[in-house]
Amino acid sequence: MSRYLQKWNELADVKDEFAERDWFPGTSGNLSIKVSTNPLTFFVTASGKDKRKRTSEDFLLVDKKGAPAEETKLKPSAETQLHVEVYNRTNAGAVFHVHTIDNNVISEIYKEEGKITFKRQEIIKALGYWEEDAEVSIPIIKNDAHIPTLSQQFSKYIHGDKGAVLILNHGITVWGETAFEAKKYLEAWEFLFSYHLKLLALQNVQKQYPVMPIA
Repeated sequence: MSRYLQKWNELADVKDEFAERDWFPGTSGNLSIKVSTNPLTFFVTASGKDKRKRTSEDFLLVDKKGAPAEETKLKPSAETQLHVEVYNRTNAGAVFHVHTIDNNVISEIYKEEGKITFKRQEIIKALGYWEEDAEVSIPIIKNDAHIPTLSQQFSKYIHGDKGAVLILNHGITVWGETAFEAKKYLEAWEFLFSYHLKLLALQNVQKQYPVMPIA
């Protein structure tokens, strides 16, 4: 199997899995996987496609500037420039961007802080932190409709071959050295978001309805 087809299928499998989790509401979200380093090319999701379906037009090959590297009628996802920033600054092999209710709510709650920090959670090990009482933070940046401006803000938080950034009410972008690693990081962050929101809801209920002491 050619590397071209191998990478296509690898990205398609990720897309199918995320679709099963309902992580692409309203055709939102975008995925990419690096195909070659020199010259840089990568597959990225085509704009406006129903990602719950698997077709031969799900992805297109683009170059280091995010422009089609082959003749095609397809248009790359609107946020392809964010993927370009990652690939041009790191050795990452995959970039995933999804909108979920949890990550949007988290970004809204903690927008003033500009980040959210988690600690004492076993799942943090999936992000590569194995120290006891390790803590991790994810930045939250303003959502700018002007993609070049958004890309410029986003690029300030690209510090290595793996990472993640929350965009205010515009989902999470995660990258890793491989598609497997990027998927693992995304799953870990989404677990942390979901856990945190459930914990906040439980704490709120307890404040409203404190448990009566047993006589």
